[in-house]
Amino acid sequence: MSRNDESVRAVGGDGGGPVVLVTGAGGGIGSAIALGFAERGWRVYATDVATPLPERVRARCETRALDVTDDERCERVVDEVVAEAGRLDCLVNNAGYAEAGPVEDVPVDAAREGFDVLVHGPHRLARAALPHMRERGRGRIVTVSSVMGLLASPGLGAYAAGKAAVESLHDALRVELRTSGVDVSLVEPAWVETDFADAARRRLAGRERTPAYTRTYAGLDDGWVLDGNPLAVGPERVAAAVVRAAEADDPKARYPVGRFARFVRWANWLPAPAIDAIQAGYERATATVGRLIG
Repeated sequence: MSRNDESVRAVGGDGGGPVVLVTGAGGGIGSAIALGFAERGWRVYATDVATPLPERVRARCETRALDVTDDERCERVVDEVVAEAGRLDCLVNNAGYAEAGPVEDVPVDAAREGFDVLVHGPHRLARAALPHMRERGRGRIVTVSSVMGLLASPGLGAYAAGKAAVESLHDALRVELRTSGVDVSLVEPAWVETDFADAARRRLAGRERTPAYTRTYAGLDDGWVLDGNPLAVGPERVAAAVVRAAEADDPKARYPVGRFARFVRWANWLPAPAIDAIQAGYERATATVGRLIG
């Protein structure tokens, strides 16, 4: 038996395969995470606000409809999983989306709705899952964050603020649970090859634009701000990091995914003027790419 197989058994603990609940599993990173756990022999409960989930997920996982902004539904789904499977070994918070645009142009209500998914969703589910995990004396909470939580990009301030908040929430939770047997990890990709960028652009379409931000919008509409282009990684790489965090004997606090994500973690130690200069240069570059493509 390999070390990874031993880790899966250790997570399961008292017999039977380990059980994971994954949010936002309707596509992209979430589907890859659900299937990655299924490949490793986990019993997977894949959830999403939109149902039915993709056929490839339904073929390998048990599925549930779950709106992470609904307190009652979050509690009910967690309780259903525990009642059916007898345990919940790992909670994976993946549901999320981006409200793009300069901070001045993003409506407060839109930013608030984004925060409800990005920040309060993981909070709700942690509150629902932790009593069950604490009773067993073991468990994992793995949340898909973003390097945007460490270094915001022009045009993505509202989204980055949500990711920064979820980073702080989990940093506190990790220390609060240090003697409980429950471990907390953050997985931090930069860009990922999914429909994330297209979905953000659809939400941005038709919104009133302040003329002063022409360059920022060029980067969002046609540049690499939202999709990263050649710097993007496949969703399977993010999924592999999530599964690694769930199965590790001694999981790390953070798992950056890809070279650019690791660069951002390093760049975060630079003084603010240096970071601002890098960001300004990046914004100019993405605007130029947008003009060339257009």
